[in-house]
Amino acid sequence: MTHDPLIPAKAGTQAEPAAKRKGRLGSRLRGNERGKNNLAVLAPYLWLALFFALPFALVAKLSFSHSALAIPPYAPRLDLSHGLTGLADFLRGLDLATYRRLASDRLYLLAYLSSLGFAGLSTAILLVIGYPMAYGIARCRPRLRQALVLAVILPFWTSFLIRIYAWIAVLKPAGLLNQALHLIGLPSVTLLDTNAGVVLGLVYAYLPFMVLPLYAVLERQDESLIEAAQDLGLTPRRAFWRVTVPLSAPGVAAGVLLSFIPMVGEFVVPDLMGGSRTLMLGRTIWTEFFADRDWPAASAVAMVLLATLVVPLVLVQRRRAALLP
Repeated sequence: MTHDPLIPAKAGTQAEPAAKRKGRLGSRLRGNERGKNNLAVLAPYLWLALFFALPFALVAKLSFSHSALAIPPYAPRLDLSHGLTGLADFLRGLDLATYRRLASDRLYLLAYLSSLGFAGLSTAILLVIGYPMAYGIARCRPRLRQALVLAVILPFWTSFLIRIYAWIAVLKPAGLLNQALHLIGLPSVTLLDTNAGVVLGLVYAYLPFMVLPLYAVLERQDESLIEAAQDLGLTPRRAFWRVTVPLSAPGVAAGVLLSFIPMVGEFVVPDLMGGSRTLMLGRTIWTEFFADRDWPAASAVAMVLLATLVVPLVLVQRRRAALLP
């Protein structure tokens, strides 16, 4: 019995286009998936470019300008209507005179050192207060632990400015603190408009930024490691210092960075709770921008502050990356 030669040929011609269509559909789906993945990866970079890189470029441009009696109060300004000639004139007008003025003016150096001092002292106090708090929360029962974490986060539900004004009502000469001291027969204290008041405000404002990273690390630690250390002869106190504290180092580093960096440039707390002699970079930048209208100087101070904070972060990150397996 013979087969018709047209039958296999016809089946082949029908099967081949179907396979091709399936292959094209699969490649189209893979292409769409790659496109979505590319958009998902591109979105954070667009966000950083729009809200960090562009403002950073504008501030950097201002820092290389010089003050002028104009609106806005700086020169040179880029005039694209003149094409390449305008761009060349703009670049020729940029100089380092503002940075040289910062280096020669003792006020900016004192403000920088004062900001580092306030931030460093406040960060140390935060670590001393925040570590026991985070450790205690991490060792509580689950239900109580959730309530305590909520209590730490609760101040974020209120405006930061309102909370600082509440502290002013507590610390002012006729405030709640001195009234309570008077009732128990103790002398009144002066904390408002002093350096101590600034430290108190900074510690209060940034305490959650220290507690939450520490809690996140301590809560994940395996308690069997402490038991094993005690089985090997360590006392509970030595087991804490030899096991718990080293394992919580990432949380300590995160809390210190999250607290120290914004405190260096803090403006609200030193302005409202510090005296007129309280010197910090945040107040210096505000004064240069709005009181003296010296935008180039304020931008140069901001650039120096950013550089001194970002460079150590990059070096620490590279060292951590080099230590990872």
